[in-house]
Amino acid sequence: MVSAFIERWRPETKVKQMTVHFTWFHERFSVLPPDANEETVRIYARAYIMMLLSTQLFGDKSANRVHIQWLPFVVNLDDMERYSWGSAALAWLYRCMCRVANRNVTNLAGPLQLL
Repeated sequence: MVSAFIERWRPETKVKQMTVHFTWFHERFSVLPPDANEETVRIYARAYIMMLLSTQLFGDKSANRVHIQWLPFVVNLDDMERYSWGSAALAWLYRCMCRVANRNVTNLAGPLQLL
């Protein structure tokens, strides 16, 4: 299951500090092929969820990278409902807000739509 996902997008040459550039990720997974089987649909669903996690809930200041750290969480789509995504997003927001309190930090990152 995961090997098909990894085989599909082959990130080895695109990974930089555990992230993949959003543009490349979007180009690779933005349009589902018309002849997609169930496994391909699941692969594209995982990619979409990873983009949402990296850009909407757990975004950083770059706002143009998809973190592959989310890959273990999207391996089994059926297990995703067991995670407390709301609590994690709030914890991330609070962490980002604490960081911006530092006088050297000028930009606020995180799920600002929750504010």
